[in-house]
Amino acid sequence: MKDGGLNLKLVLDSMKQGSHQKSFGRNARKPVFGRGSFYRLCPVVLLFCGAPVLAGPQQSPVAQEAQPGLSDTTAAVVPICEPLTGQQQAGTISGTVLDRTGAVVPGASVRLSRQDPPLSEDGQSDGEGQFCFAGISPGPFQLTISSLGFATRTSSGTLHSGEKYIVPPIELMVATAATEVQVTLTRTEEAEAEIKDEEKQRVLGVVPNFYVTYNPTAVPLNPRQKFELAWKATVDPINFGLTASIAGIEQAANMYSGYGQGAEGYGKRYGAAYADFVSSTYIGSAILPSLFKQDPRYFYKGTGTRRSRFLYAVANAVICKGDNGHWQANYSGLLGSLASGAISNAYYPGQDRHDLALTFENTLVAVGSTAATNLLQEFVIRRLTPKAPTYAPAKP
Repeated sequence: MKDGGLNLKLVLDSMKQGSHQKSFGRNARKPVFGRGSFYRLCPVVLLFCGAPVLAGPQQSPVAQEAQPGLSDTTAAVVPICEPLTGQQQAGTISGTVLDRTGAVVPGASVRLSRQDPPLSEDGQSDGEGQFCFAGISPGPFQLTISSLGFATRTSSGTLHSGEKYIVPPIELMVATAATEVQVTLTRTEEAEAEIKDEEKQRVLGVVPNFYVTYNPTAVPLNPRQKFELAWKATVDPINFGLTASIAGIEQAANMYSGYGQGAEGYGKRYGAAYADFVSSTYIGSAILPSLFKQDPRYFYKGTGTRRSRFLYAVANAVICKGDNGHWQANYSGLLGSLASGAISNAYYPGQDRHDLALTFENTLVAVGSTAATNLLQEFVIRRLTPKAPTYAPAKP
């Protein structure tokens, strides 16, 4: 080759023999490192030195993984995908609504609620009976599930950070049919119930006390009920015993001497006393009250000052409450005493029969006796009646 060209063989021979051989000393270096040779040598040098660089992009990505011993600076360029420690991530709550047979319940209303932090969201189960709440912050929660025809059901749990919480299947029970029936008693039925209460009223649990009501708003009795109450009073066994006691006292005191003594005299006295009781009860508490539409019962007051209650009790000897609820003169009681006294003249001995004046006097005595009985009713007898019913006080 020419002296100015690159003699590759010469270069190789020079590398083999070394630079200490004189035959190739300066002359060998000149072709290699001369000005003209340098420009021809550069492409070769670049070819060998650039091979690793050109091959770099063709290497497998695995070759670029971090190797043990690499500096921390190299590892820091790897992206961080995991949440920082202590950072709370939202989660989801989902579940399925079923009925008792295991069939899905679509369209059920689902409410998600929480107190701390406050939360309230409404949802609905889909056609598969499923529901889902997304983006829910961690913490305790409660689900309220309701659907037409089913009883409302609740379910609670605790959602953790980033958790996909699946609620156990929620079974809805068929709602129990509840029918509210309001029963309203008629006035007759209500009065009948009051009579039943009054029939239980007995002084010391023994002596009948039927003709007083502790209900200030008691409904009036109809004629049949007035006769019913009179019948209950006159056939009560205790009243038979009391009549027997009265007859015994009269015989011991030889009252109505025309009846005589012995069993016959006692029988007449017993018959007369019982006749007085029956006639006064039926006439004054059933017949005339039905005609005048008045209530034969004493309406217990029980409230107010003692003076007001005293005056109320005394006044009720001559006044009574009408079936219309208004207070009026007690025609039934006054005329009943007169009628009963007049009838008694038919069976008392001649010398003991009353003339008209005496009959009126006895009627006045009966009024005083009624006032005294009312005072006992107002202040004493209620305390001695074990089964006296209790009612709400009357509204002013």
